Amino acid sequence: MPVYEKWSARPFSYCYNLHMKQKPLIETNPYLRDPAKFRKALITSVASSTAIETGSPVASVARMLEESAKSAPLTPTRGSAR
Repeated sequence: MPVYEKWSARPFSYCYNLHMKQKPLIETNPYLRDPAKFRKALITSVASSTAIETGSPVASVARMLEESAKSAPLTPTRGSAR
């Protein structure tokens, strides 16, 4: 019996992190922990997606987002959002 058949015949799957408590990405990623870096990355991501969908240049969409981002700074929530 080939190895792949022997493993696929098992009635359960192995989970390597079954007992590990995982921290949310916002707590472990240094770019997300710093509000200024988080906002810059968010604007870049949204500008890129919007530019692809609308056909506008990324720089102009980013400029509009930065100008309209005069609201309160984004702050991470406690715990996971799930």
